Amino acid sequence: MSSFIKQMAINKLKQLSPDELLYYAHQYNFFITKKQAQEMTAYLRQNRIEPFDASGRAKMFKELERITDKATAQKAQQLLQEITKSYGLENMFK
Repeated sequence: MSSFIKQMAINKLKQLSPDELLYYAHQYNFFITKKQAQEMTAYLRQNRIEPFDASGRAKMFKELERITDKATAQKAQQLLQEITKSYGLENMFK
């Protein structure tokens, strides 16, 4: 079952629109520009992403840092950790 959930999550990331990303950024108190949202969603669509693997996440957050800034990337990492812990999904993230 977990591989099904992982694939659904990856598919959702690849299908995010810039407007959806801006909505989620606002919801979680992140500030990103429309251009940054466009760059991030383009990156997600064009690259193989592995958010459930530590090295894959590191690569993804490094790219987020390049597009935005270090503070935003760190805040996103912290948010991911909080969300996975609150939903009891730590075991899905190596």
